[in-house]
Amino acid sequence: MNTGSDGPGEVVVASEGMADETPDGTGADGVRDEQGLGSKAPEFIKARRALHLSWQVGVFVIGLAVVAAGIVMLPLPGPGWVVIFGGMAIWATEFVWAQLVLRWTKRKVTEAAQRALDPAVRRRNIVLTSVGLVIVVALVGVYVWKFGVVMPWKIKDQ
Repeated sequence: MNTGSDGPGEVVVASEGMADETPDGTGADGVRDEQGLGSKAPEFIKARRALHLSWQVGVFVIGLAVVAAGIVMLPLPGPGWVVIFGGMAIWATEFVWAQLVLRWTKRKVTEAAQRALDPAVRRRNIVLTSVGLVIVVALVGVYVWKFGVVMPWKIKDQ
């Protein structure tokens, strides 16, 4: 389980998308949007290799349990995707790969939200939803007209 750093307290900095960063760590617009990658464990834990490895195993196991619970919630009632991303956030406190995945996910969600706010896209989505609802209502109407409303069990026989 590599955190992306070779020594205690070292922080790996992503090179992707950082070309317009100023020397003080802020972006071109003066806002600090990228934080350093690497372990967020306390310094006294990072200073001892065995303790840091144990910390990483614990974070991995807890994150895995949360992600597994989220996966179980996908077909069952519950906020499955939210819980999965919560598990990813737990992993991101310790693992660079999870931090990069979360950054990518946040970027894609932000882009999708911006596209969804576009008036042309909203009109298209409303039209497609309306057409889909009309088709579903028509299919249900044809089914009820042909077969009637038949309950899947027979109440009179019980």
